[in-house]
Amino acid sequence: MAQIAQFDVWIPNDTAEARDVQERIVGLMEQNAWPMRECFGVRLSLEEALVNAIKHGNRMEPDKKVYIACELTEDELTIVIEDQGNGFKLEEVPDPTEDDNLEKPGGRGIMLIRSFMNGFSYNDKGNRLTIRKKMGVENEE
Repeated sequence: MAQIAQFDVWIPNDTAEARDVQERIVGLMEQNAWPMRECFGVRLSLEEALVNAIKHGNRMEPDKKVYIACELTEDELTIVIEDQGNGFKLEEVPDPTEDDNLEKPGGRGIMLIRSFMNGFSYNDKGNRLTIRKKMGVENEE
């Protein structure tokens, strides 16, 4: 498929800056006739991933930055989000659907991202997330 848009940017460790990039990406989707339901899912997933990078990855440290790369084709979106933190092990994040974790806040963002996106992977260090959404394809996990 033909590439419609591609960009990468480093932003300050700030949720307002993250929101601007999130709106830029969703705006590109809307301009290219992506269904509103899919735009909503990507918006929510992006917000969760960016907040995780800023709060948990970079620990709200103002001197750190977040890297975001976006590639949009006619029917597929790929986003990479990388923080400058120490990373984490995905398998150590509690499953928020287990009875013991229902009252705990941890893990909900990752669960939402997995439910809305078609592809979801972290690098070995755990500080670089790649998410993919294919237009018209329900979650494959």
